[in-house]
Amino acid sequence: MAPCDSKETTQQENQASTPGKNDQQPEKKPFKRQIFWTNVAFMISLHSMALYGIVLFPRLKILTMLWVIMCHTMGILGITMGAHRLWSHRSYKAKWPLRLILVIFTSIAAQNDIFQWCRDHRVHHKCSETDGDPHNAKRGLFFSHIGWLLQRKHPDVITKGKRIDLSDLYADEMVMFQRRHYRLISLIACVVIPTIVPYLWRESLWLSYFTAFALRYVFTLNVTFCVNSFAHMFGNKPYDVNINPSENMLVSALTNGEGFHNYHHTFPQDYATSEFGTKGNFTTRVINFCARIGWVYDMKVTPREVIVKRMMRTGELRHTKSD
Repeated sequence: MAPCDSKETTQQENQASTPGKNDQQPEKKPFKRQIFWTNVAFMISLHSMALYGIVLFPRLKILTMLWVIMCHTMGILGITMGAHRLWSHRSYKAKWPLRLILVIFTSIAAQNDIFQWCRDHRVHHKCSETDGDPHNAKRGLFFSHIGWLLQRKHPDVITKGKRIDLSDLYADEMVMFQRRHYRLISLIACVVIPTIVPYLWRESLWLSYFTAFALRYVFTLNVTFCVNSFAHMFGNKPYDVNINPSENMLVSALTNGEGFHNYHHTFPQDYATSEFGTKGNFTTRVINFCARIGWVYDMKVTPREVIVKRMMRTGELRHTKSD
């Protein structure tokens, strides 16, 4: 979920431990935070442009306003339906027309290429709320929301990331094509097209740049970031009280259904990411529609009895009764 992840300094501390005279192992150096000031400057300028976009928004033509909303909807679906549920978790299968559309949509969102997004997300699930988690919520709300993009990754994130199975992504031609040409594709899909399309109905390019690109892009970014931050800190835990991810209805409304986070981290392979199907879950509605027209198949669903057993074993209901 990162728009400008820096190239990591690849000086890994992989030195073999050699016993000294007293057979003492070298101490592990404490992690020292290193700020990426280029990313900080990028985010400040991007958010400044978005604030200016808010000022300009009332001056837009109605068609341009609808276009801004449409670009956001396409981008957020690219993340929720594509990068997250399809490629990260393989919770359903999709035929090539839908896969192509979702590659385009993720490029509109421009939160890193699909390969990198999925790698970070799989590490996040495997090492949730530890130093191996790219956006570890235990390091604070700001860090889990956006701060993790502004500093060097913890060495554990890099180490754990190398152990994640990514063979399915390497074998996916569309994913790898996007990865090879990501900068050009995302520039066109995220910046150029959203800016120039409103010119067709004689909208000012100045207005469309600061709204259809800057404002829309920053809004989509922060909506996605809310899953990493707010949905890991605020909400109830009906499925597992032992983990940080929570059910957060506000986040769910903002992200088309990604706020059922306690459920998702308990049953990550469920294509709906929720016990309640399409309720408050626009992404699931779109997946179901695509299934009806034959573009989606093999959706993974958690059996009701499995959900109930887990709730009784680790959920808030069980702990309330025991109290």
